[in-house]
Amino acid sequence: MPWKECHVVDERLRFVARLLDGEKMSALCSEFGISRKTGYKIYGRYRECGTEGLTDRSRRPHRHANQLPIAIEKVIIRLKKEYPGWGAPKIRERLRRQYAPVQCPAISTVHAVLDRHGLVRRRRRRHRAKGTMLSQPVHPNELWCADYKGEFMLANREYCYPLTITDFASRYLLSCEALSTTKETYAFAVFERAFKDFGLPIAIRTDNGVPFASAHALYGLSKLAVWWLRLGIQLERIKPGHPEQNGRRMHLTLKTEATKPAAANVLQQQARFDDFIERYNKDRPHQALAMKVPSEVYSRSERPYRGLCELDYPFHDFTATVTQCGRICFKTRKINLSTVFAGQNVGVKQVADRIWLVSFMSYDLGYFDDETGRLEPIENPCGRLGCAGLAGVTRAAASLPSAQVALDRLQAAFDDLADNVGGHEVHAAGALREGHADALQAGAEVCGESDDELAIRRTHFSCPRAAGPSPRLSLRSVRTRRRGRL
Repeated sequence: MPWKECHVVDERLRFVARLLDGEKMSALCSEFGISRKTGYKIYGRYRECGTEGLTDRSRRPHRHANQLPIAIEKVIIRLKKEYPGWGAPKIRERLRRQYAPVQCPAISTVHAVLDRHGLVRRRRRRHRAKGTMLSQPVHPNELWCADYKGEFMLANREYCYPLTITDFASRYLLSCEALSTTKETYAFAVFERAFKDFGLPIAIRTDNGVPFASAHALYGLSKLAVWWLRLGIQLERIKPGHPEQNGRRMHLTLKTEATKPAAANVLQQQARFDDFIERYNKDRPHQALAMKVPSEVYSRSERPYRGLCELDYPFHDFTATVTQCGRICFKTRKINLSTVFAGQNVGVKQVADRIWLVSFMSYDLGYFDDETGRLEPIENPCGRLGCAGLAGVTRAAASLPSAQVALDRLQAAFDDLADNVGGHEVHAAGALREGHADALQAGAEVCGESDDELAIRRTHFSCPRAAGPSPRLSLRSVRTRRRGRL
């Protein structure tokens, strides 16, 4: 027997009909499972409004204490139609100036009004990957190249994703790991083992795919890239669609000699990769190396891997730790940064009236004002050499063939930073003057420079612009000044 469906209104009609037939209220309420108060209420609505009174009524409150007056809402809509290019902040400012005695709504309220009337045009922000400046080093460990060779299927119907790490100058194959996925968790283990075995490079060049980059994160960074920055390693990204910039010639040799035919499982395939590494580094001569083998040219890096040290920002107002959801807590607000910085310490410094600068290590990530709490990124700071890169050059100076080359490399690095330092980067100038004084002193002692020559270098390296931006500058003005337009 099928279930018999009933509606609430039908049940109320049955209740009222039987009540009108002369049945007692108490017995009917007990049978329908309602209280006598509810029964009298249903009967009273029927007498007032008829059958329409038996339908459900709206539970919306009669008044809202904080509801925006309809007159102000109409003004907001009118201003938006007069100025289609204006957003919620500009419309709110116009309201505040025209109707000073009236309490001005918040920016979020103005935006909600515009959104409710279909006056907000949403744009999907898409990250377009761009390559960085590519170096052409001539010494080992100045640049490593990392990439995944294209996946291929093993005999057991499982896919294999080989992760390769090579030294650019010596063509030395540092690692070739057969992985089952491109997730960054497995890549962390491969790079950590390479760092422990061969030391740290000055820079790593990759493509713009996962896990080396992220299309939705700030500046296209990933957790793996942030870890490299913490270790003082610079990032280089090839241009999209140009795999030849990342030394892909080795992948053709790897595919020919170690993957055709594919092994039965991952363990046997890894054994083939290990044999290939041995032959490639010690037996196979290279024309680019004057027919030498890579093991004759490569030497271990002088920068040992010691893990991560605690980040400190003495030139900032305070240090904040990024939460697991990618935010920093500023007073009562949550500032969205990026989940790739989860667990990392960032520095926050006030650079103008109600405008704050967020920095990671020596890289300035962006600005936010304490009213909206929205971070406005600046141009990609990781594409140029900063103080962290100077520290990397300093630590790698011992691996260069001579102390004079090391000092010249520091000179070029300092010159590059001095050209890019703005007035709001006083903390970078402080690190420039104080943090690398020992590197200048050590280089001068080895090269035999006099005290006068060393003083000239120190004077040349110091930052002449030490004044911060004017408190009257807006957020857009600070960003414009950062790009050198003021």
